[in-house]
Amino acid sequence: MDNFKAVYKILSTLEKSMDLPEADMEAIDHKALDISKERWCHYIEMMLDVGYIKGASVKRDISGSMRVECNDLRITLKGLEYLQENSIMQRMYNAARGIKEFVPGL
Repeated sequence: MDNFKAVYKILSTLEKSMDLPEADMEAIDHKALDISKERWCHYIEMMLDVGYIKGASVKRDISGSMRVECNDLRITLKGLEYLQENSIMQRMYNAARGIKEFVPGL
């Protein structure tokens, strides 16, 4: 799965779970996204670093392996803004692609 698609999937699932007591972690774990556990840990760490999510902590053991602990993982306002901007850009891309199909030579 593409990096940004995986991040978008995690964030959109967290956004949809705002009405629920807790997020469905099985829907966004590394198995569901078909990526390695290490890559998934890096995604969570990056989203924590930029403030897109909260409720998780990333720990490293002596060997350097990462482990993520999720305690009530939630999307933040900044994460919601990312989803909004990304969906607007996707609609613009799709519209431009549609125009290109109708106008030869573009």
